[in-house]
Amino acid sequence: MNTTDAKRVLETALICAQQPLAVRDMGVLFNGALTADTLKLLLEDLQNDWSARGVELVHVASGWRFQSRPDMREFLDRLHPEKPPRYTRATLETLAIIAYRQPVTRGDMEDIRGVTINSLLLKQLEDRGWVEVIGHRETVGRPGLYATTRQFLDDLGVESLDQLPAMDSTDGQASMLEQIEFGLAGPASGEQALALEETVPDPDPRVVSEAASPAETADLDNLQDAPLDRQAFTDPHA
Repeated sequence: MNTTDAKRVLETALICAQQPLAVRDMGVLFNGALTADTLKLLLEDLQNDWSARGVELVHVASGWRFQSRPDMREFLDRLHPEKPPRYTRATLETLAIIAYRQPVTRGDMEDIRGVTINSLLLKQLEDRGWVEVIGHRETVGRPGLYATTRQFLDDLGVESLDQLPAMDSTDGQASMLEQIEFGLAGPASGEQALALEETVPDPDPRVVSEAASPAETADLDNLQDAPLDRQAFTDPHA
């Protein structure tokens, strides 16, 4: 099989795939005749082929996928004028703490945020596939240790945790929360390639009520005081 035909097979498989495809899975298309290095070169060629189009081939945590470019969102939103649900500050802050300080217990999150975290909020994040319990801390009660998932990285459109927005100042905190919210609600392939926007269920009204609480005045100052050491940090899903 020549290069042109191989790229055509890859392109078709990626467009028809419901989820990102890993390189090892793409090797099955060719009965193992192409090495991983060869497949990566072909994928890079495909990226160049689509560089001037409204759709791009990207590498995320779980593999490769086609998705609409961010600058196409304005136009695609006209087909679906309803606005995606906005996540409460409580949800974004909790998700950010898990992403930047993982693995963490619920108690760790409450210490950083300075408020009690609604258990339904954590369940909401688990149900959406963004966080999971990867173990238990060996202490009284053996509390669960939370970490983000590959699905979280895929929905955010990044390959690894070290590509998360920097948070080195108060402005950086706000920017980081905005980028996470925008990324999770932004253009992605979702259930099928080239889909316009991922459908996310409306936030649980009981969870939203937490953000309306007078106690919900904390920001991520405590998280800024102990910033992520990216060199020492280990991605639990790497």
